[in-house]
Amino acid sequence: MTDKDRERHTVLVVDDQRDMVLAIRLFLEGEGYEVWEAYDGLQALEMLQDKRPDLVVLDVMMPRLDGWETLRRMQQDPRLVDVPVLMLTALRDPAHVRQGIDLGCTWYYTKPITDFNDFGLVVRRILSGLEPPPEPL
Repeated sequence: MTDKDRERHTVLVVDDQRDMVLAIRLFLEGEGYEVWEAYDGLQALEMLQDKRPDLVVLDVMMPRLDGWETLRRMQQDPRLVDVPVLMLTALRDPAHVRQGIDLGCTWYYTKPITDFNDFGLVVRRILSGLEPPPEPL
C-alpha cells in the first residue's frame, strides 16, 4: 500500500524523552503519518482540546502529569474516549500491563523500541481497527 492509497492518519506522540519522540516522529512520518508532539500529559490534554488524532502513543513516566492519569482523563472525556491509545513505556511488569488495559489503553508496548518495523505493524493494526493479540500474562 502506498502513501497515496492510505488515508493520512494523525498520531500524537506523548513522551518526555525528546530523542524518543524524534525517533518515533521520523519513523512514522516516513510511513506517511502526520505526527504531533507533546512532552507530558498536561501538554497532551491541552492539545486534545483543539485536535483529535487518530492515535495517541503515550508514555507512562512523565513530569507534571503521568500517562496513567492522562489516559484516565481521556477516558472520562466523551470526545476522546474512543481515541485509541498505545501505551509505550519501559514498565513491563504484568501488573503495569494489566493497569494499562484496565484503564482503557488499546495496546501496551514496551520500550525500548528495538524493531521499528514491528512497532509500525502495531500502529497499522490499531489504525485498522484490529484487535490486539492475547495478553502475554
